[in-house]
Amino acid sequence: MNIPPLKRRCIMAVDDDDINRLTLEAILSIDYDFTAVSSGPEALTRLAEQPVDLILLDINMPEMNGFEVLAALQQDKKTCAIPVIMLTGDLDQETEVQGIQAGAFDFVHKPFIPTLILRRIERTLELKALQHHMQQEIDRQTAIAQERLASTQRLFQEMVETLADTIDAKDKYTHGHSHRVADYAREIARRLGKSEEYQRAVYYMAQLHDIGKIGIPSSLINKSTKLTDEEYTAMCQHTNIGSDILAHVKEMPELLTAARSHHERYDGTGYPDGLAGTAIPEKVRIIAVADAYDAMTSKRSYRDALSQDVVRQEMLEARGTQLDPLFTDIMLQMMAEDVHYQLREEPV
Repeated sequence: MNIPPLKRRCIMAVDDDDINRLTLEAILSIDYDFTAVSSGPEALTRLAEQPVDLILLDINMPEMNGFEVLAALQQDKKTCAIPVIMLTGDLDQETEVQGIQAGAFDFVHKPFIPTLILRRIERTLELKALQHHMQQEIDRQTAIAQERLASTQRLFQEMVETLADTIDAKDKYTHGHSHRVADYAREIARRLGKSEEYQRAVYYMAQLHDIGKIGIPSSLINKSTKLTDEEYTAMCQHTNIGSDILAHVKEMPELLTAARSHHERYDGTGYPDGLAGTAIPEKVRIIAVADAYDAMTSKRSYRDALSQDVVRQEMLEARGTQLDPLFTDIMLQMMAEDVHYQLREEPV
């Protein structure tokens, strides 16, 4: 098997002194592809066309000194990752500190000692290679983590939507109620200028707001005549049942809030806790508007879906009493734009 030879590393020296350039060429050209230029501008021009693996950069030069060249290298995406060893005849520690802070990898002092400069270059290239491999591994692990997170989020969404379907299946007269409420609530949040994270949270909360109905007998949910006082009290328990179910979801406690409080009223006459105004969590107030709208635009066991004009009038009457005025206004605007009355349960 033929093993391809290792690629020779390319090194560029930037130094205005002819003797220094010749000395470096004699030291380095045996082991490396070596090139030398006499000024900073020339180096930057060459590097724009052909990057190298390492740069040896003199500090004291006309036109551009070493620190100015280093700054230009750092600002260019093509050259910012190239390691730079600065060349100096100055033994001042402050100069070295300045160079390291500016992005230099190391320093080599003049006059050049061949063994020392070769070792510095070798070490720098090894460290740079290690850094590159570490970054590749970090990127790989990050990609794996992101994929796992995305997979977990997809699984969570699928589970929420499956639960929502299970909830809605208990009522033979509603088709996709939880999904529509979630869509309307998310759109209200979007129009409020809320973040995508906020919109996503209100969507999931709305999907599961009626989860407590799992604990209510289907005969009660589907009753076609008016509920008795005792039956109404039993139906109201779905908010407590829902909050008990979702109390175990520690990663998203807001789910519990929506299940418990979506029947609170803005004027404080709702249940189960008699909350009023802004004491009702904001996301729940959004969901309450979406829930009320979908209840009126869907067929129920005791009536058909209401006309858009009737729904609009009912929403206006509920504004500030049952429902938050701001969020109701947004829903009314959505209705005004819905000239063909498509925001409702599809007829079966």
